[in-house]
Amino acid sequence: MLGLGGLAISGDNAATRTAPAWPDTMLARVEALALLETLNASLLASHSATTTLDKWCADHKLASDPTIRARLVSGMEKPASAEQRQRLRIGETELVKYRRVELACGDHVLSEADNWYVPSRLSAEMNAILETTDTPFGRAVLDLKPIRQTFAVEIFWKPLADGWELGPPPADRPGAALTIPWRLFEHRALVYSADLQPFSEVNETYTSEILAFGPP
Repeated sequence: MLGLGGLAISGDNAATRTAPAWPDTMLARVEALALLETLNASLLASHSATTTLDKWCADHKLASDPTIRARLVSGMEKPASAEQRQRLRIGETELVKYRRVELACGDHVLSEADNWYVPSRLSAEMNAILETTDTPFGRAVLDLKPIRQTFAVEIFWKPLADGWELGPPPADRPGAALTIPWRLFEHRALVYSADLQPFSEVNETYTSEILAFGPP
């Protein structure tokens, strides 16, 4: 299926997504690979995914206002598992709240995030912000001086297959659109306060809208 910008998009929500026109050429694949690896490395080195996406949005001029907004997704509930409670260092009865958001730069949804957090480890003001506004989690808890520790990364799509440099390159098809799936890669991370107390676990899926500015 073709997106509004001409890029072939795969996935259940393809009909409702927009995407840039990336040609199916070796050069475009190399450029996309470099960009995705750059963002992945920046996220892994950062203590705030929101701050990293703010910079990505601004650097690539994805919106006139390059501020990341959290679009709350209502009607979803995912109770924290026993493993998550163990990682958060809490007991079976400690309240854990769940928040599902889309992190958007203008009209571009860059990330879909599941967030489990421990309200008792946040201030009353932070809890109110999270419950009543669309403020991104990282911005709401900034006063805690959050420290992010990624414990799992999964790559869903690579512009070039592993070992591509050992064989003939893929044939250029400049008249065709490069097919990019909606889900590109996923990070799972724990977020700690400055005193190294975990207060949140996040599961973030980064989308093809990361590349919505088109090829360089």
